[in-house]
Amino acid sequence: MIEILLLVIGIFLLIKGASYLVDGASALAKKFGVPTLVIGLTIVALGTSMPEFIVNVLAAINGSTEIAFGNIIGSNIANILLILGLTAAITPIKVQKSTVWKEIPFALLAVIVLIVVSNYHSIDNIELNVLTRVAGIIMILFSIIFFYYSVEIGRKGKEELENEKVDIHTHSGHVITLMIVGGLVALYFGGKWVVDGAIFIAKAFGLSEFLISATIIAVGTSLPELVTSFIAAKRKDPDIVVGNIVGSNILNILVILGVTAVISPVIIPSFINADMFVMLGATLLLFAALFVGNKHEIKRWQGFVFLAIYIAYVVFIIMRG
Repeated sequence: MIEILLLVIGIFLLIKGASYLVDGASALAKKFGVPTLVIGLTIVALGTSMPEFIVNVLAAINGSTEIAFGNIIGSNIANILLILGLTAAITPIKVQKSTVWKEIPFALLAVIVLIVVSNYHSIDNIELNVLTRVAGIIMILFSIIFFYYSVEIGRKGKEELENEKVDIHTHSGHVITLMIVGGLVALYFGGKWVVDGAIFIAKAFGLSEFLISATIIAVGTSLPELVTSFIAAKRKDPDIVVGNIVGSNILNILVILGVTAVISPVIIPSFINADMFVMLGATLLLFAALFVGNKHEIKRWQGFVFLAIYIAYVVFIIMRG
């Protein structure tokens, strides 16, 4: 019961920690005149991906490689099918042309890079299937290209700054610092308790660490994206909704899984290709959905389709065990 309680508390701390970190970082960015879309693609995306990052780093240190993969792949699938699905089911989401033709294709590229580096052993007839430090470095290098692209958007952006989640005029520099530091502390302890609790539950109930991480942990660590998307959709700010999701998915793969591999080479689960292709299919579905009916918009009925596919995926991995 203690481990299960720590898991619940850990998820709560991850959510609150990410919330404070996003609020503080967004307020700080706005003080320096960073455009809305760039905040969504980088700062908000990084902040809402911090739970996955903390969980993965601690999982790598503990040698729990299935948690590392399950957390990232499960979160990315949940981000598109569950979070965008729920948000679109409530209200249609308009998507910028640049996001359709640049950010989403980059997210597709990130998935393809992961599939390739995860299967190079098959190409070279190597028995040991490991995501090596070299593969991690390659993924991080791809992320640098994405950050460079985001910075270029910031330089060329002519958007008017809006207050999405934080009124920067009511937060002093000290308050912003406390929000960022407090968020990081909450993320650390939350991540540690989530990993410990997940390992305990998996062993106690005879379940795979991947199953626990791809469902309970993945949805738990994706809650910041869910809250951010709901708030942004309510405030009619689609740049943050889609930029947050797409940016998080890119960073989850290229930065978080890349850094995880650099810290400690990750043993790749033998069954992982099926899940990676589901992630690839979800990203392709998001891209295709933007050309059905009203272009560059995720309709309500499409949101329900996303949700149905996510439920089918969860049933599939539960049946797999």
